[in-house]
Amino acid sequence: MIVDDSLTVRTIFKRMVESDRQMVVTGTASSAERAIVQLKSVPADVVLLDLEMPGMGGLEALPQILATSDDVQVLVVSSLTQDGAEHTLAALSTGAADTMLKPRPGGFNEDYRSQLLGKIRALGRDTAEAIGLEAEIAPAGGPARKGPRPGERLLRGKRPEVLAVGASTGGIHALNLMLRALTPEFDLPILVTQHLPSSFMPVFARQIEIASGRRTHIADDGTPIRPGEIAIATGHGHMMVERRGDDLVARVCADPMPSGCLPSVDPMLSSLAEACEGRVLAVILSGMGRDGAEGAAALHRAGGTIYAQDAETSAVWGMPGAVAKADLATLIAPPEMLAEAIMALVPAPLAR
Repeated sequence: MIVDDSLTVRTIFKRMVESDRQMVVTGTASSAERAIVQLKSVPADVVLLDLEMPGMGGLEALPQILATSDDVQVLVVSSLTQDGAEHTLAALSTGAADTMLKPRPGGFNEDYRSQLLGKIRALGRDTAEAIGLEAEIAPAGGPARKGPRPGERLLRGKRPEVLAVGASTGGIHALNLMLRALTPEFDLPILVTQHLPSSFMPVFARQIEIASGRRTHIADDGTPIRPGEIAIATGHGHMMVERRGDDLVARVCADPMPSGCLPSVDPMLSSLAEACEGRVLAVILSGMGRDGAEGAAALHRAGGTIYAQDAETSAVWGMPGAVAKADLATLIAPPEMLAEAIMALVPAPLAR
């Protein structure tokens, strides 16, 4: 479904989508109110949603749109996605899966069409196969992985001194859910690599600080990695970590990575595997592609532990699925259960 108050934009998007014979436009709407009504009778796999519309805006309508179906995915396509990073990131943290800039007149070209259809394909694909595959995958070092038992510690080997999180499409919502469930008793440093443009990072950092209740900063070159704080990769380079004496320090590198992502999860995990000698817990959340799989393999070889978000709750089970298929994940679960397993690492208070 295409939701935009501009008839011109609705017409262009409809033409682009229907150029792929595997896709069908179930409907178009000029307002969020009309979209909600239509979706209740004619559901859609993917909704292209503008944020700035008369009446109920896209951000206000988002929860109601998501409530129309358990499987609907929302792709925010708005002119606000660049200048209004605050609105866009609020939508992503509320449950929108991905975002794409609405180009200026003349920008609706073949390259834009290709990017748009690629995102729709990833969000709208049938996840039944992925969920079935997830059920068949045995975790590294144990059979079951749906929610840890109370007090169960799903560590492969070395006790972690850092929690590292990698995410992309759909990952911001999952990250918020996971961080909100971590209480102050969990005081390890938390490193986050999220696929976002650099212009979004200051707003993203502020939102994460509010959601987590932890001091959050963008990890520029030389930034100390401190307990109880969150360090976020810049949008213009990969976050890598090196040890200086007893301290960990962030470094920024912009070298091309096999995944093509900037920032990429792989160098964060690979550098942590070396700097911490495997004493790392990595969590791979929803995202397209395979970014993080190579870094997770390096961390696994060093004795680290990897958790992955499950297919049912992932907007796209690409990144976590790659880790699961490689038999690297000790636990595959929804974000809240991942948080429960992370909190199980907190030492019990000493009896008096």
